Amino acid sequence: MEQSWTVQRVPAADGAEIVLHSTGVGPGIVVVHGGGVTIEIYRRLATRLADRFTVHLYNRRGRADAAARAEPYDGEQDIDDLSALLTHTGARNVIGHSGGGFIALRAAARRLPIGRLALYDAAVQVDGLFPAAWLPAARDAARAGDLARAMALTGAGLNTQSATSRLPLGLQVAMCRLFLRTPIGRTMAGLLPTTLDETTLIFRHDGPPEQWAGVAAEVLLACGGAGPPYYRPTNEALAGALPHARTLVVPRAGHDALNRAPRHLVDALAEFFTAPVASERAGS
Repeated sequence: MEQSWTVQRVPAADGAEIVLHSTGVGPGIVVVHGGGVTIEIYRRLATRLADRFTVHLYNRRGRADAAARAEPYDGEQDIDDLSALLTHTGARNVIGHSGGGFIALRAAARRLPIGRLALYDAAVQVDGLFPAAWLPAARDAARAGDLARAMALTGAGLNTQSATSRLPLGLQVAMCRLFLRTPIGRTMAGLLPTTLDETTLIFRHDGPPEQWAGVAAEVLLACGGAGPPYYRPTNEALAGALPHARTLVVPRAGHDALNRAPRHLVDALAEFFTAPVASERAGS
């Protein structure tokens, strides 16, 4: 049976509208999506959680049905929009993916009403663990209008575990030109300048993990066992600084596992969002 969705228009702090797509029954979860994509790739995740949770998806600024993004980009609108959605829905559970994980963690550090925060491959720069050398050349290529080259540099810079990243750059660029002919390729290319702006902001927040020690939420720091290798030490460093955090390495999962929504990942998320909170565990 086709999944039922409701669509609401939620007022943002600046007077714009946030278009909220919701499905399911039970406690609410707001999903903060990653860079270079829209909510469409997360509908499978929402559907597989919908028998236990009400899942809320929304496009971040500058994407699909979202309002325009303020420039220059500083991430504050993202945090304000998440705050508006938490207030509107009453949800206290948040999932953040990739660049969306960075936004969600910043929101939790601001003490937004987030009780439980699940981060998957969160793009958080901790003590320089996240590779950054590729970014200037990728930004130069994007500014020059060579999106295939910019995508190739970005892909090779971030997916250090991939055999493709070790191919000659010219071949990678040719492969990206083919990718640009696909719907998802065109979406990612159109959003690439936005993604590079967000990545620049993430790298500007580089620092020790202790800068996030004020996060009071229960945090699940998950990464894919088959994904980029730098997420695991990043999560371990963050878990050592956050007061209520644990790590999870998801077997056979890459960076895109959250939108692929394999059953073992979906069940791990559901368990995290339904387990007793830390104070209850201590009391028992």
